Amino acid sequence: MNRVEQALMHALFIHLHHNIDQAIDFGAFKQLNEKVAVQWPGSLLIGPDANDDAAVFRLPDDAGLVVAKMESHCSPCVPRPYDGAATGAGGAMREVVAMGGRPLFLLDFIGTRPLDQQVLVGPCGFTGHCSCGSCVTMTSGERLSLLVKGIRDMCEAMDVFVVGGGLSTSFSDVVPAVVVAVIGRLVIPAPLTKPAKQAGDRLLLLGLTSDDGNDTLFRAGLVSQLRPARALFREERVIMDSALAAMKTGKINACSDLGAAGIGAAVSESVRFGGLGARVDLSLAPLGTAALSPEEILICETQGRMLFQVSPGDVPTVLRAARSLGAPAAVIGEITPGDGATFMYGDQVVARIPNRPAPAILGRLR
Repeated sequence: MNRVEQALMHALFIHLHHNIDQAIDFGAFKQLNEKVAVQWPGSLLIGPDANDDAAVFRLPDDAGLVVAKMESHCSPCVPRPYDGAATGAGGAMREVVAMGGRPLFLLDFIGTRPLDQQVLVGPCGFTGHCSCGSCVTMTSGERLSLLVKGIRDMCEAMDVFVVGGGLSTSFSDVVPAVVVAVIGRLVIPAPLTKPAKQAGDRLLLLGLTSDDGNDTLFRAGLVSQLRPARALFREERVIMDSALAAMKTGKINACSDLGAAGIGAAVSESVRFGGLGARVDLSLAPLGTAALSPEEILICETQGRMLFQVSPGDVPTVLRAARSLGAPAAVIGEITPGDGATFMYGDQVVARIPNRPAPAILGRLR
Protein backbone atom coordinates (compact mmCIF):
# COMPACT_ATOMS: atom_id res chain seq x y z
CA MET A 1 0.00 0.00 0.00
CA ASN A 2 1.67 3.21 -1.16
CA ARG A 3 1.23 6.66 0.36
CA VAL A 4 -1.59 7.84 -1.90
CA GLU A 5 -3.48 4.54 -1.52
CA GLN A 6 -3.16 4.90 2.25
CA ALA A 7 -4.54 8.44 2.19
CA LEU A 8 -7.38 7.63 -0.17
CA MET A 9 -8.46 4.44 1.59
CA HIS A 10 -8.33 6.23 4.96
CA ALA A 11 -10.67 8.88 3.53
CA LEU A 12 -13.03 6.38 1.93
CA PHE A 13 -13.27 3.76 4.67
CA ILE A 14 -12.11 5.27 7.98
CA HIS A 15 -12.65 9.03 8.27
CA LEU A 16 -16.17 10.05 9.20
CA HIS A 17 -16.38 12.58 6.35
CA HIS A 18 -17.12 9.66 4.00
CA ASN A 19 -18.46 7.28 6.67
CA ILE A 20 -21.12 9.14 8.63
CA ASP A 21 -23.05 5.89 9.01
CA GLN A 22 -20.29 4.67 11.37
CA ALA A 23 -21.37 7.32 13.88
CA ILE A 24 -25.08 7.78 13.08
CA ASP A 25 -27.71 5.06 12.79
CA PHE A 26 -29.20 5.75 9.36
CA GLY A 27 -31.46 2.74 9.88
CA ALA A 28 -33.33 4.67 12.57
CA PHE A 29 -33.91 7.49 10.11
CA LYS A 30 -35.07 5.02 7.48
CA GLN A 31 -37.60 3.53 9.88
CA LEU A 32 -38.85 7.00 10.77
CA ASN A 33 -39.14 8.01 7.12
CA GLU A 34 -41.06 4.84 6.27
CA LYS A 35 -43.49 5.66 9.06
CA VAL A 36 -43.92 9.26 7.92
CA ALA A 37 -44.39 8.07 4.32
CA VAL A 38 -47.71 6.55 5.36
CA GLN A 39 -48.92 10.12 5.89
CA TRP A 40 -47.12 11.54 2.83
CA PRO A 41 -46.75 8.68 0.34
CA GLY A 42 -44.33 9.16 -2.54
CA SER A 43 -42.75 12.28 -1.03
CA LEU A 44 -39.21 11.01 -0.32
CA LEU A 45 -37.26 9.63 -3.28
CA ILE A 46 -33.65 9.71 -2.00
CA GLY A 47 -32.97 9.91 1.73
CA PRO A 48 -29.94 9.70 4.05
CA ASP A 49 -29.61 5.91 3.77
CA ALA A 50 -28.96 6.13 0.00
CA ASN A 51 -25.31 7.26 0.34
CA ASP A 52 -25.82 9.77 -2.46
CA ASP A 53 -24.79 13.38 -2.98
CA ALA A 54 -28.07 15.01 -1.87
CA ALA A 55 -31.65 14.31 -0.83
CA VAL A 56 -34.47 14.36 -3.37
CA PHE A 57 -38.11 14.76 -2.32
CA ARG A 58 -41.50 15.99 -3.46
CA LEU A 59 -43.57 18.54 -1.56
CA PRO A 60 -47.16 17.34 -1.16
CA ASP A 61 -49.40 18.61 -3.98
CA ASP A 62 -46.30 19.72 -5.96
CA ALA A 63 -45.48 17.97 -9.23
CA GLY A 64 -41.81 19.01 -9.17
CA LEU A 65 -38.93 17.58 -7.15
CA VAL A 66 -36.77 19.35 -4.58
CA VAL A 67 -33.06 18.66 -4.01
CA ALA A 68 -31.40 19.52 -0.68
CA LYS A 69 -27.97 19.18 0.89
CA MET A 70 -26.42 20.20 4.22
CA GLU A 71 -22.64 20.41 4.50
CA SER A 72 -20.14 21.51 7.12
CA HIS A 73 -16.76 23.06 6.38
CA CYS A 74 -15.36 23.68 9.83
CA SER A 75 -11.66 22.73 9.81
CA PRO A 76 -10.84 24.54 6.50
CA CYS A 77 -12.10 27.76 8.12
CA VAL A 78 -9.21 27.75 10.62
CA PRO A 79 -6.39 28.44 8.11
CA ARG A 80 -8.64 30.09 5.47
CA PRO A 81 -11.93 31.45 6.86
CA TYR A 82 -13.06 33.14 3.66
CA ASP A 83 -12.17 30.31 1.29
CA GLY A 84 -13.29 27.64 3.75
CA ALA A 85 -16.78 29.12 4.11
CA ALA A 86 -17.08 29.82 0.38
CA THR A 87 -16.04 26.31 -0.63
CA GLY A 88 -18.42 24.85 1.94
CA ALA A 89 -21.28 26.72 0.31
CA GLY A 90 -20.05 25.94 -3.20
CA GLY A 91 -19.60 22.26 -2.39
CA ALA A 92 -23.16 21.92 -1.09
CA MET A 93 -24.46 23.67 -4.21
CA ARG A 94 -22.42 21.34 -6.42
CA GLU A 95 -23.91 18.29 -4.73
CA VAL A 96 -27.39 19.61 -5.50
CA VAL A 97 -26.26 20.01 -9.12
CA ALA A 98 -24.90 16.44 -9.14
CA MET A 99 -28.44 15.13 -8.67
CA GLY A 100 -29.73 17.29 -11.53
CA GLY A 101 -30.89 20.23 -9.43
CA ARG A 102 -30.51 23.99 -9.77
CA PRO A 103 -29.48 25.48 -6.37
CA LEU A 104 -31.85 28.29 -5.32
CA PHE A 105 -31.82 28.87 -1.54
CA LEU A 106 -29.19 28.70 1.21
CA LEU A 107 -29.37 28.71 5.00
CA ASP A 108 -26.22 28.90 7.11
CA PHE A 109 -25.21 28.39 10.73
CA ILE A 110 -21.99 29.70 12.25
CA GLY A 111 -20.76 28.89 15.74
CA THR A 112 -17.73 30.73 17.06
CA ARG A 113 -16.02 32.11 20.13
CA PRO A 114 -17.32 35.31 21.75
CA LEU A 115 -16.80 38.10 19.23
CA ASP A 116 -14.19 39.99 21.28
CA GLN A 117 -11.91 36.98 21.82
CA GLN A 118 -8.78 36.60 19.72
CA VAL A 119 -8.32 33.79 17.20
CA LEU A 120 -5.30 32.75 15.17
CA VAL A 121 -5.96 32.50 11.45
CA GLY A 122 -3.46 30.68 9.25
CA PRO A 123 -1.56 27.38 8.93
CA CYS A 124 -0.84 27.24 12.69
CA GLY A 125 -4.39 28.09 13.74
CA PHE A 126 -5.04 24.64 15.22
CA THR A 127 -2.15 25.00 17.69
CA GLY A 128 -2.86 28.57 18.79
CA HIS A 129 0.79 29.61 18.31
CA CYS A 130 2.32 30.73 15.03
CA SER A 131 5.64 29.17 14.06
CA CYS A 132 5.41 29.81 10.31
CA GLY A 133 5.29 33.62 10.29
CA SER A 134 2.24 33.66 8.00
CA CYS A 135 -0.63 33.64 10.50
CA VAL A 136 -2.76 36.61 11.52
CA THR A 137 -4.31 37.29 14.93
CA MET A 138 -7.80 38.81 14.77
CA THR A 139 -10.95 38.92 16.83
CA SER A 140 -13.58 36.25 16.51
CA GLY A 141 -15.88 38.99 15.19
CA GLU A 142 -13.43 39.85 12.41
CA ARG A 143 -13.19 36.18 11.47
CA LEU A 144 -16.99 35.94 11.51
CA SER A 145 -17.11 38.73 8.92
CA LEU A 146 -14.78 36.73 6.66
CA LEU A 147 -16.91 33.61 7.05
CA VAL A 148 -20.11 35.45 6.20
CA LYS A 149 -18.48 37.18 3.24
CA GLY A 150 -17.26 33.85 1.84
CA ILE A 151 -20.77 32.40 1.93
CA ARG A 152 -22.29 35.60 0.56
CA ASP A 153 -19.84 35.86 -2.35
CA MET A 154 -20.43 32.25 -3.42
CA CYS A 155 -24.19 32.83 -3.35
CA GLU A 156 -23.76 35.93 -5.51
CA ALA A 157 -21.64 34.00 -8.04
CA MET A 158 -24.25 31.24 -8.26
CA ASP A 159 -27.40 33.42 -8.08
CA VAL A 160 -28.56 31.70 -4.89
CA PHE A 161 -30.70 33.38 -2.23
CA VAL A 162 -29.56 33.50 1.41
CA VAL A 163 -32.90 32.95 3.17
CA GLY A 164 -31.89 32.46 6.81
CA GLY A 165 -29.56 30.85 9.28
CA GLY A 166 -28.25 31.04 12.80
CA LEU A 167 -25.33 32.25 14.91
CA SER A 168 -23.89 31.15 18.24
CA THR A 169 -20.97 32.82 20.03
CA SER A 170 -20.81 30.24 22.82
CA PHE A 171 -18.25 27.97 21.13
CA SER A 172 -14.90 27.53 22.89
CA ASP A 173 -13.01 25.41 20.37
CA VAL A 174 -10.40 26.82 17.98
CA VAL A 175 -12.44 25.37 15.11
CA PRO A 176 -15.59 27.33 14.25
CA ALA A 177 -18.78 25.58 13.20
CA VAL A 178 -19.63 26.52 9.61
CA VAL A 179 -22.65 24.70 8.20
CA VAL A 180 -24.75 25.43 5.12
CA ALA A 181 -27.95 23.91 3.77
CA VAL A 182 -28.77 24.36 0.08
CA ILE A 183 -32.18 23.75 -1.47
CA GLY A 184 -32.84 23.57 -5.20
CA ARG A 185 -35.26 22.38 -7.84
CA LEU A 186 -34.70 19.32 -10.02
CA VAL A 187 -34.47 20.50 -13.65
CA ILE A 188 -34.40 17.09 -15.35
CA PRO A 189 -37.17 14.45 -15.38
CA ALA A 190 -35.58 12.16 -12.76
CA PRO A 191 -32.66 12.54 -10.35
CA LEU A 192 -29.21 11.31 -11.28
CA THR A 193 -27.49 9.11 -8.73
CA LYS A 194 -23.91 8.30 -7.80
CA PRO A 195 -23.57 4.49 -8.15
CA ALA A 196 -22.04 3.18 -11.38
CA LYS A 197 -24.68 1.60 -13.60
CA GLN A 198 -22.99 -0.42 -16.36
CA ALA A 199 -19.59 -1.60 -17.51
CA GLY A 200 -18.32 0.20 -20.58
CA ASP A 201 -19.65 3.62 -19.62
CA ARG A 202 -17.06 6.35 -20.13
CA LEU A 203 -15.95 8.63 -17.30
CA LEU A 204 -16.16 12.31 -18.28
CA LEU A 205 -14.46 14.90 -16.08
CA LEU A 206 -15.67 18.51 -16.16
CA GLY A 207 -13.41 21.26 -14.84
CA LEU A 208 -9.70 21.87 -14.39
CA THR A 209 -7.58 20.05 -11.82
CA SER A 210 -4.96 22.10 -9.95
CA ASP A 211 -2.72 21.52 -6.93
CA ASP A 212 -4.85 23.05 -4.18
CA GLY A 213 -6.48 21.17 -1.32
CA ASN A 214 -4.63 18.58 0.79
CA ASP A 215 -7.42 17.68 3.24
CA THR A 216 -7.16 13.97 2.40
CA LEU A 217 -3.47 13.82 3.25
CA PHE A 218 -4.04 15.88 6.42
CA ARG A 219 -6.86 13.68 7.67
CA ALA A 220 -4.75 10.58 7.10
CA GLY A 221 -1.94 12.09 9.18
CA LEU A 222 0.46 12.25 6.24
CA VAL A 223 1.02 16.03 6.33
CA SER A 224 1.23 18.36 9.33
CA GLN A 225 -0.50 21.44 7.88
CA LEU A 226 -3.98 21.63 6.39
CA ARG A 227 -4.00 23.49 3.07
CA PRO A 228 -7.65 23.82 2.03
CA ALA A 229 -8.78 24.35 -1.54
CA ARG A 230 -9.28 27.88 -2.82
CA ALA A 231 -12.73 29.18 -3.66
CA LEU A 232 -13.33 29.34 -7.41
CA PHE A 233 -16.34 31.58 -8.00
CA ARG A 234 -16.38 31.96 -11.78
CA GLU A 235 -15.41 28.32 -12.30
CA GLU A 236 -18.19 27.07 -10.02
CA ARG A 237 -20.75 29.00 -12.06
CA VAL A 238 -19.40 27.70 -15.36
CA ILE A 239 -19.45 24.11 -14.10
CA MET A 240 -22.99 24.43 -12.76
CA ASP A 241 -24.36 25.86 -16.01
CA SER A 242 -22.38 23.42 -18.16
CA ALA A 243 -23.29 20.39 -16.06
CA LEU A 244 -27.01 21.19 -16.12
CA ALA A 245 -26.85 21.72 -19.89
CA ALA A 246 -25.19 18.32 -20.29
CA MET A 247 -27.72 16.67 -17.99
CA LYS A 248 -30.61 18.01 -20.04
CA THR A 249 -29.41 15.89 -22.98
CA GLY A 250 -30.72 12.89 -21.05
CA LYS A 251 -27.52 11.01 -21.86
CA ILE A 252 -25.88 10.81 -18.40
CA ASN A 253 -26.17 7.52 -16.50
CA ALA A 254 -24.51 8.50 -13.21
CA CYS A 255 -22.95 11.62 -11.74
CA SER A 256 -20.80 12.70 -8.81
CA ASP A 257 -19.40 16.05 -7.80
CA LEU A 258 -15.72 16.25 -6.83
CA GLY A 259 -14.92 17.38 -3.31
CA ALA A 260 -12.87 15.70 -0.60
CA ALA A 261 -10.28 13.29 -2.08
CA GLY A 262 -11.06 14.56 -5.58
CA ILE A 263 -11.05 12.19 -8.55
CA GLY A 264 -10.07 9.30 -6.30
CA ALA A 265 -13.15 9.51 -4.11
CA ALA A 266 -15.62 10.36 -6.88
CA VAL A 267 -14.64 7.30 -8.92
CA SER A 268 -14.07 4.89 -6.03
CA GLU A 269 -17.36 5.65 -4.27
CA SER A 270 -19.32 5.33 -7.50
CA VAL A 271 -17.98 1.88 -8.33
CA ARG A 272 -18.16 0.74 -4.71
CA PHE A 273 -21.87 1.57 -4.43
CA GLY A 274 -22.51 0.24 -7.93
CA GLY A 275 -20.66 -3.04 -7.44
CA LEU A 276 -18.42 -2.44 -10.45
CA GLY A 277 -14.86 -1.36 -11.26
CA ALA A 278 -13.13 1.48 -13.08
CA ARG A 279 -9.94 2.19 -14.95
CA VAL A 280 -8.80 5.82 -15.05
CA ASP A 281 -5.88 7.45 -16.88
CA LEU A 282 -4.99 10.53 -14.82
CA SER A 283 -2.84 11.90 -17.66
CA LEU A 284 -6.06 12.70 -19.54
CA ALA A 285 -7.47 15.05 -16.88
CA PRO A 286 -7.61 18.71 -17.98
CA LEU A 287 -5.14 20.64 -15.82
CA GLY A 288 -5.20 24.19 -14.52
CA THR A 289 -1.66 23.98 -13.12
CA ALA A 290 1.38 22.69 -14.98
CA ALA A 291 3.63 19.90 -13.69
CA LEU A 292 1.22 18.15 -11.34
CA SER A 293 2.30 14.74 -10.11
CA PRO A 294 -0.04 11.81 -10.79
CA GLU A 295 -0.73 11.59 -7.05
CA GLU A 296 -1.78 15.25 -6.94
CA ILE A 297 -4.12 14.78 -9.89
CA LEU A 298 -5.68 11.81 -8.10
CA ILE A 299 -6.51 13.31 -4.69
CA CYS A 300 -6.19 17.11 -4.87
CA GLU A 301 -9.43 18.88 -4.00
CA THR A 302 -9.71 21.64 -6.57
CA GLN A 303 -13.26 23.00 -6.54
CA GLY A 304 -15.61 23.34 -9.51
CA ARG A 305 -15.42 19.81 -10.97
CA MET A 306 -17.98 17.16 -11.89
CA LEU A 307 -17.78 13.52 -13.01
CA PHE A 308 -20.26 11.96 -15.48
CA GLN A 309 -20.75 8.37 -16.60
CA VAL A 310 -21.94 8.16 -20.20
CA SER A 311 -22.55 5.37 -22.72
CA PRO A 312 -19.81 5.37 -25.39
CA GLY A 313 -22.11 6.43 -28.22
CA ASP A 314 -23.41 9.40 -26.23
CA VAL A 315 -20.03 10.87 -25.30
CA PRO A 316 -19.87 13.39 -28.22
CA THR A 317 -23.34 14.75 -27.38
CA VAL A 318 -22.53 15.24 -23.70
CA LEU A 319 -19.10 16.77 -24.36
CA ARG A 320 -20.59 19.17 -26.90
CA ALA A 321 -23.30 20.32 -24.47
CA ALA A 322 -20.84 20.83 -21.59
CA ARG A 323 -18.22 22.61 -23.68
CA SER A 324 -20.84 24.88 -25.28
CA LEU A 325 -21.12 26.78 -21.97
CA GLY A 326 -17.40 26.89 -21.28
CA ALA A 327 -16.54 23.83 -19.19
CA PRO A 328 -13.23 22.08 -19.89
CA ALA A 329 -14.19 18.43 -20.31
CA ALA A 330 -12.46 15.17 -21.25
CA VAL A 331 -12.89 11.40 -21.13
CA ILE A 332 -10.51 10.05 -18.46
CA GLY A 333 -11.52 6.40 -18.17
CA GLU A 334 -14.31 3.87 -18.12
CA ILE A 335 -16.39 1.65 -15.88
CA THR A 336 -15.26 -1.99 -15.90
CA PRO A 337 -16.77 -5.31 -14.75
CA GLY A 338 -14.10 -5.56 -12.07
CA ASP A 339 -14.22 -4.93 -8.35
CA GLY A 340 -12.48 -1.66 -7.47
CA ALA A 341 -10.78 1.26 -9.18
CA THR A 342 -7.37 1.30 -10.85
CA PHE A 343 -5.78 4.70 -11.40
CA MET A 344 -3.06 4.92 -14.03
CA TYR A 345 -0.84 7.67 -15.41
CA GLY A 346 -0.22 6.42 -18.90
CA ASP A 347 1.30 2.98 -18.32
CA GLN A 348 2.16 3.67 -14.65
CA VAL A 349 -0.10 2.32 -11.89
CA VAL A 350 -0.66 5.12 -9.37
CA ALA A 351 -3.16 3.44 -7.04
CA ARG A 352 -5.50 0.49 -6.77
CA ILE A 353 -8.50 0.99 -4.50
CA PRO A 354 -10.64 -2.09 -3.73
CA ASN A 355 -14.36 -1.78 -3.12
CA ARG A 356 -14.01 -3.85 0.05
CA PRO A 357 -10.52 -3.72 1.60
CA ALA A 358 -9.44 -6.69 3.69
CA PRO A 359 -9.84 -6.27 7.47
CA ALA A 360 -6.05 -6.36 7.89
CA ILE A 361 -5.68 -3.36 5.56
CA LEU A 362 -8.38 -1.41 7.38
CA GLY A 363 -6.64 -2.16 10.66
CA ARG A 364 -3.42 -0.63 9.38
CA LEU A 365 -5.28 2.56 8.39
CA ARG A 366 -6.81 3.25 11.83
